[in-house]
Amino acid sequence: MTEARKRDREATRAKLLEVARLRFAREGYDGTSVRDIARDSGVDPTLIFRYFGSKKRLFDEATATGEVPADLLDGPPEELVARMLRSVVFQDWSRYGGEHPLVAMLRSSAHEDTRQRIREEVCGTYVKALEELVDGPDKELRAELLSAWLVGIGILRSVVATPALATATSDDVAPYLAAVATSLLGRPMSGS
Repeated sequence: MTEARKRDREATRAKLLEVARLRFAREGYDGTSVRDIARDSGVDPTLIFRYFGSKKRLFDEATATGEVPADLLDGPPEELVARMLRSVVFQDWSRYGGEHPLVAMLRSSAHEDTRQRIREEVCGTYVKALEELVDGPDKELRAELLSAWLVGIGILRSVVATPALATATSDDVAPYLAAVATSLLGRPMSGS
């Protein structure tokens, strides 16, 4: 394969992923068709199957965020919740239609494999990290409650666009989140 052809193939694949991210974020898995993605990308639908094998594999790749940011889990434990707020809720998700890829997965949660993927990603990283900070009984419940609050903040901010949260900065939200996190985790948490 020539270098120019390889670059063209990579560019086409990247364009398909970009369009798929936006479509899946706005319309979910069932609301998005292969034809829509192909049309928006200016290619024949068969290229999607050539590059990804199936709509499901395209969805999985388009909604993958990669590894948890290294700086999220590194650093002082009392700052973990503030780091989660910055790197998850207030991250620039413009390549995913302005919403965390979790939202696209939630819109597609009628599928058991998508629900399982959400559980694995959320529970295996964020909830687990919060559980390790809980001082007292009911570690799992308290960590999940705080996680639910963070997810709710993200959804109200990006999907619903409630006036106060849509215009708030992470610095505006951080002190309130720190107060709730301190109460739920049973240990002092920083807002910075």
